[in-house]
Amino acid sequence: MSRSNVVCAGTIALLALSNAAVAQPVDATMETEIIVTGEKVARSLQDTAASVAVTTGQRLEEENIQSLQEIIQRTANMAETYGSSGFTIRGIADRGVSGGGDAPLATIYLDGAALPDGIVGAGPTDTWDLAQIEIFRGPQSTLQGLNALAGAIVLRSQDPTFHWDLKGRAILSKEDTTSFALAGGGPLVADELAFRIAAEKRDSDNFIHNVTRNTPEEPLDSTNLRAKLLWTPDALPGLEARLGYTHFKKQAGYTFTYASTAVPDYYDNRVAYGDYPNSSDTRADIVNLELDYDIADRTSLSAVSNYSDVDHRRAYDGDNTAQPVSYGVNPARYKTFSQELRLHHDADWLKGLLGAYYYHRDQQASSESRTLVPTPANQVSLLLQGAGFDAATAGQLANLYVNALPTIPVQYSADLPMKVETMALFADGRLELTDQFSVLAGLRYDHERNIVTVTQTAAFAGTYPDPAAFGPYAPLITAINGGVQGLVDQASGATPRSTRNFNAWLPKLGAEWAWTDDLSTTFLVQRGYRSGGTTANTARSQAFSYDPEFTWNYELSLRSQWLDGRLTLNANAYYIDWKDQQTTVNFGLNLYDYHTVNAGKSHVYGGEVELTHKISSDIDWYASLGHTRTKFDEFQTNVGSATDLSGLEFPYAPRWTLAAGVNVRFGDGFALNVNGSHRSEVFGDVSRPQENMQLEARTLVNTKLAYEYENWTVSVFANNLFDEKYKQYEYAAAQQALLGAPRVVGVMLEGRL
Repeated sequence: MSRSNVVCAGTIALLALSNAAVAQPVDATMETEIIVTGEKVARSLQDTAASVAVTTGQRLEEENIQSLQEIIQRTANMAETYGSSGFTIRGIADRGVSGGGDAPLATIYLDGAALPDGIVGAGPTDTWDLAQIEIFRGPQSTLQGLNALAGAIVLRSQDPTFHWDLKGRAILSKEDTTSFALAGGGPLVADELAFRIAAEKRDSDNFIHNVTRNTPEEPLDSTNLRAKLLWTPDALPGLEARLGYTHFKKQAGYTFTYASTAVPDYYDNRVAYGDYPNSSDTRADIVNLELDYDIADRTSLSAVSNYSDVDHRRAYDGDNTAQPVSYGVNPARYKTFSQELRLHHDADWLKGLLGAYYYHRDQQASSESRTLVPTPANQVSLLLQGAGFDAATAGQLANLYVNALPTIPVQYSADLPMKVETMALFADGRLELTDQFSVLAGLRYDHERNIVTVTQTAAFAGTYPDPAAFGPYAPLITAINGGVQGLVDQASGATPRSTRNFNAWLPKLGAEWAWTDDLSTTFLVQRGYRSGGTTANTARSQAFSYDPEFTWNYELSLRSQWLDGRLTLNANAYYIDWKDQQTTVNFGLNLYDYHTVNAGKSHVYGGEVELTHKISSDIDWYASLGHTRTKFDEFQTNVGSATDLSGLEFPYAPRWTLAAGVNVRFGDGFALNVNGSHRSEVFGDVSRPQENMQLEARTLVNTKLAYEYENWTVSVFANNLFDEKYKQYEYAAAQQALLGAPRVVGVMLEGRL
């Protein structure tokens, strides 16, 4: 057993001993009920049947959580994919289990605004001055509609209040990492108009040094500004309006950054050699308006409007060597507007809502690259066999040609504009038939139209083998050169504008039995959905359409509280049946001969158990356990030839995830937090043989010791305390890997007024 596993086991044992040893009464004032808002109504965590992991603002401060990625690492049945570029919920990646489809399977919402999936690891998801983060595991299609088949992540920032407050924070840690943050606000008009402003500046050199350019490979320079207004006019009793604006700018390394594994001790000597910067630059402006109006004693109206304008530019070195061989630039701009109207009713026996939703996204994406395409020896051999050579001779000549031209240098550019428009009507509610038995039901009708155009050009950007160097085979080499040019020319062209419409009914039905006031069970069935679309095949310069995919999710939940509410034990068990799965398939011409098809049928099952316990006013702890099993049941395609994925597991779908943490307050101002998380081994890809892509399990332990005096708090912290060495992806053929972050030790100063 590793040292980290021993520490985690010891921590859990310490928690149990603390429970037995401490018998202090708990002050009722410390019991704060967690309210979940991500299902578009405010209800307690114990009244929420969906599997939701809630991270409160208090926990963000106690554990020094600065990014969404840290929460993903510490949440049951979640995992990161390629670095911070994505995540999985119950084994299902936010971009699809094999990258198929254009729309995401899970969406991040910031104050109601959906963030583009392309900026998952580069967007405004840092946690400074956030009030709460809710991670919904399982389909949210009935309430959220598009892009929520796997789940949703809901970020809520702190609202203005009618009392003055001000807080600040400064952090310094290794690799010249700094963070300076400020937040505060108060009333502009007493009891009517209040404001809040939050700002954070983060800088870091991070962990990888580029030897060729003598500069950090993944530097960070980010600025996050947020302003909010709260208006509760005396002239309109019952009206509450919240207007928010977020401006975010970030310059950082590429979405995922490789380190060389060819050097000795590469975990402690992290280097890269690319001559072209691997970078990711983001600018986001988000405006949101929320209106709530009580039109009767138990009836209210809500309107939520969001507009976002996001620029995202990624650049990469395609060969990661010191030579100017391959590079790429991918700029994209997303302009998104959404409007939602809801009518809420909250009676004793009927609680629910009716809603209407509109969504429009205008997406401009392009690509410019110099790409090295491996010369397809099989295609060359087939060309020679067509000219009359036997298979053995054709294979020998093909190998000679590939030795002379191992890769085909291609100068490539593409424009991929897209528009998506969605309209929906939905309803969701709870009908209480008796004091113990309730029926849960929901229904959504979703209509989507998407328009896609693809224009791309490709040109040979190198030097062909000289036929004269091949003696008597010179005419054949000339012919092969022409065949290779034909492959390159095939990648140029423009597809007609593709307009597709999709309609879906998304029901939800369940039943809840309240055994006591503190114990209930719920069984829920709901349909998950991701719309179809059109995808471009780069190698063939063609557009291929694909159909929607659907899941049926069957879920059993337990909600319970014990020890006068001090101990909460919640659990969910689920089974997902997934059909018409959108998957990316390569059809054999070369690495870029791929597009999305509906080829998969899969199933997923597992569960989560989450526990929190307030032992006393000085000690509290939590633990969570997640289990997931994934499998492709069938994989069929009638286009070209492709690897059969039947029987394989989903990538980045750990079978086990565990987390635990404890807070101890002592010595008149001291506070200690220790937390740990474990993720079992995962597969880094969905390909055969899958065992070649297995990544080892990892266990991370973090700690923070703080001392508070009057309005000031000083802390020391350590993330990955025992310097666990692990990989998030390995590209063995190129001797490169995505390495997990090493131990980071830092100090923090906080102040409040």
